[in-house]
Amino acid sequence: MKTRNFTSLFVVVLFFTATIAFSQQTKRAITVDDFFKMKTVRGPQISPDGKWIAYTVSEMDLKKDKSERRIWMVNASGGEAMPMTSKGYSAGNPRWSPDGKYLSFLAGRGKDKDGKPNKPQVWTLNRLGGEAQQITNVKQGVSGYEWSPDGKRLALLIRDPKPEELTEDKKDDKKPKPYVIDRLQFKRDYIGYLDRFRTHLYVQSVGDLNAKPTQITSGDYDDSQPAWSPDGKSIAFVSNRSENPDGLPNTDIWIVAADNTDKGKTLLQVTKNSREDSNPSWSPDGKTIAYLTITAPLKTLWYATNRLATIPAGGGTPTILTNGLDRNIRRPKFSADGRSVVFLLEDSGEQHLASVDISSKRINRMITGETIVRDFSLNGNVIAPLISKPDQPEEIFALSNRRLRQLTFTNKKLLDTFQLSKPENIHFKSKDGTEIEGFLYKPIGYNPSLKYPTILRIHGGPVSQYTFSFSYWAQLYAANGYLVLETNPRGSSGYGQAFSYALFADWGNLDFQDVNAGVDYAIAKGYADPDRLGVGGWSYGGILTNYVITQTGRFKGAVSGASEALYRANYGHDHYQMWWEIELGLPWENAAAWERISPFNKVDKITTPTLWIGGANDWNVPILNSEQMYQAMKRLGRETQLVVYPGEHHGIRRPTFQKDRFERFLGWYDKYVKGESKLAK
Repeated sequence: MKTRNFTSLFVVVLFFTATIAFSQQTKRAITVDDFFKMKTVRGPQISPDGKWIAYTVSEMDLKKDKSERRIWMVNASGGEAMPMTSKGYSAGNPRWSPDGKYLSFLAGRGKDKDGKPNKPQVWTLNRLGGEAQQITNVKQGVSGYEWSPDGKRLALLIRDPKPEELTEDKKDDKKPKPYVIDRLQFKRDYIGYLDRFRTHLYVQSVGDLNAKPTQITSGDYDDSQPAWSPDGKSIAFVSNRSENPDGLPNTDIWIVAADNTDKGKTLLQVTKNSREDSNPSWSPDGKTIAYLTITAPLKTLWYATNRLATIPAGGGTPTILTNGLDRNIRRPKFSADGRSVVFLLEDSGEQHLASVDISSKRINRMITGETIVRDFSLNGNVIAPLISKPDQPEEIFALSNRRLRQLTFTNKKLLDTFQLSKPENIHFKSKDGTEIEGFLYKPIGYNPSLKYPTILRIHGGPVSQYTFSFSYWAQLYAANGYLVLETNPRGSSGYGQAFSYALFADWGNLDFQDVNAGVDYAIAKGYADPDRLGVGGWSYGGILTNYVITQTGRFKGAVSGASEALYRANYGHDHYQMWWEIELGLPWENAAAWERISPFNKVDKITTPTLWIGGANDWNVPILNSEQMYQAMKRLGRETQLVVYPGEHHGIRRPTFQKDRFERFLGWYDKYVKGESKLAK
């Protein structure tokens, strides 16, 4: 009997070993086209009874060259997810009516008589089924909304109507009109030139499509983030109503009566901090508001670490709940019993779900580890976090009684066909001894006896970080035979304010040393081939790439995406005038500071073949910079190319352009780092 059991066990083990080996053999490397089969999950919203979770799923269609977003729903206990909106239009911002009967969303369904897409309106779906019903009819559209606690009204975010939107005469609509500009902050990427038509709060009764929304705030300010008080009598919101809203980042939390009749002339200013206050969340008893605040001096800019605070709803002295926590916080929400505040906590390549006790200020990390909690919804004792892991894009989970269960498996079937690279979390010393964190993705089929062509991939921001989340770019490079190095140099978030602020007015110095030390680490470990190195990134990733290739010739190929180069040329051309002035001073008064850190002034040092690439309409980091660097390199007789995507802004949205970008990055590295392939045309 013992022999027979042993033999049976051996057969079972052999069977499973063979099954695993066969499974690994049938898995394949990820490709460019796979990116467009992946779906993006966002925005979990728990129903009032805690039994259902609504969320959005976005997917791209290469043939139609567009993206579409739909509302889905899954049972909080698990089960098959169900689409709630149909194909053919995009829907977002799902919210539940307080009685749980209706699921609402924003969508611009259909087209007007001139064939233009209709403006976004609020729609509702009966949870039990049926057609969606439109419940707002605002000519200029609705950009955001929230249900009142009694479910009888909506708080709406609506931009002031322009004259042509108030008339039925459409004869002149197709004729171009001049931009009339008189604001200090006069442009914004994706929006265009900024005018005096502001976004304000309105309240509308639910049930009458033709009901005219009542405007409850006004003025030459933009309002955002509306939050109803528990009794439904007031709405907290965020607005920069300082004397110089275009020149100072000074948002405060305000309260307006929901039945206000003077368009918000009567307001209560709750916070009076000189920096940014945002994300208000009411306590269940309506006496307190939790919010995010920045208390550091203005010169710390976006390098500052925010804090979680509470303040009496009637105004008064704020209480900082996370003074000893030098990490950024997002999305605060009061717990159902009002004793704690739940929030997202960014920390060293991870993002946790945490809470803080109001009385003791003790912090409890509820979801930790090598994972990223991207978002969450909270209802009673049920929490629906949106979680990404190194081998999985974001999916909806349920956290109840300290038990975490995955509810959605949107990309599982596709992911199961991939052979993925597991990132190695690394730590190394920079030139001055500072410890830097990063991630190494080894190529598929990695052989430790070989040294591999390596891509130093630099993140944007600069106040951002690489994390334990699914990285399609890194997986794609690894699938194509590259070792991928992602580092979090100084300037990155997740490591405290001092680590981030080290970059202030000194770009391209310490952060260059940090990423360069990462390359040294990969070479010293025997992973990277020192003669086959590539570098690249997007936004600040492209900017730091410029610093890298002007200071070292060790890289054989570089891709600088949406980068900056001659900084004074950007003043008044990009949308960062306020931030430039705080960090570098006025360009005509402090020209030396601007010129000292401009990579353009060292363009003659570049020997690395470089691809310059970006969107034609980018006002975040204008294509002007790439054009100037390309022109200079071309004039110097260096190997270079410029690629400009028409109609695109800072982020490339058109699916065919996204595919083109993947192929161009790979093609450039294949030719100049591997030395084995032709460029994409």
